[in-house]
Amino acid sequence: MKRILLAFSFALSACATAPEPAPRWSIVVHGGAGVIERANLTPELEAQYRAAMNRALATGGEILERGGSSLDAVEAVIRGMEDDPLFNTGRGAVFGADGKNHLDASIMDGSTRAAGAVADITHTRHPIGLARAVMESSPHVMLIGEGAEAFGQTQGLEQVPPSYFFTERRWQQLEAELRRRNLPIPARPEGAPPAPQSLQTYPDDHRFGTVGVVAFDTHGNIAAGTSTGGTTAKQWGGVGDSPIIGAGTYAQNGVCGVSATGTGEYFIRVGVAREICARMELRHETAQAAADHVIAEVGATTNAAGVAGDGGVIVMDGRGRAVWAFNTPGIYRASQFAGGTPVVQIFADEGEDDE
Repeated sequence: MKRILLAFSFALSACATAPEPAPRWSIVVHGGAGVIERANLTPELEAQYRAAMNRALATGGEILERGGSSLDAVEAVIRGMEDDPLFNTGRGAVFGADGKNHLDASIMDGSTRAAGAVADITHTRHPIGLARAVMESSPHVMLIGEGAEAFGQTQGLEQVPPSYFFTERRWQQLEAELRRRNLPIPARPEGAPPAPQSLQTYPDDHRFGTVGVVAFDTHGNIAAGTSTGGTTAKQWGGVGDSPIIGAGTYAQNGVCGVSATGTGEYFIRVGVAREICARMELRHETAQAAADHVIAEVGATTNAAGVAGDGGVIVMDGRGRAVWAFNTPGIYRASQFAGGTPVVQIFADEGEDDE
């Protein structure tokens, strides 16, 4: 398992007696984990992903720098990523076996532990905004499908035709996966553009393209959010960990904030996000130790076919210091704190000198 400490995990001098200083604000972002290796990521595509992760930091950092809330930063960053076809969320989401995009999202306020989540969204442009509306304007934590979208309309959230989420890259991934499983290929979605003659090659990120953000604001509040299109060719209304509070997302002031990405079924079984926070709160483990332990537990968990769980997490401790842990060849990840230099990494071996 790869483990990378962020550059702003502050070191104490030998003679210091005061606690480590907390950043004025900080933010950590992921864009999904998977088989992301230098050999199958062109320099042009790598540059696009690094630029996208830098934009995410800039969006959240601007809000936090002016004293905005961690919740606002988390939502704004994820909204931007939901509109970016590079990521498996919103406009770049993968397709289910039925040829439709089924979107999930969740958000949590660490100051109150209020939370909102949505699953099987097909028309709301920004599922993360709908999740926040569920948290703030409904008596529920999770809404799904048509009911969730009907609620979103009462909140004035932007609705779009399903073709808005279409990307050729994801459609071709769906066709390839359905052929592999010997399943029927649905009709091309209404309103989708004609198929191009050639396609850009992408890494095998279609399984784990979930995006997530954890932020710590100038008031000491932590928030976390996650958004995804799920897995390619999923069937029967399957839902992974991203909209499940305690599995894919969790936040608790003074303790932690977590967003996960990976094979959702394993993350649900392990209860990844809450388990990390519980180890930090009750065992007094560092964020890195807790994240490492729980991701190792995911990796040791197998399904009926004997396949082990994989993926990763971003974690913020109660003082705004962030880490990440993952057991895949790569994860799109980025971090920044007030006054610090942005850190953007993709491959597993980046940052190893900081361990």
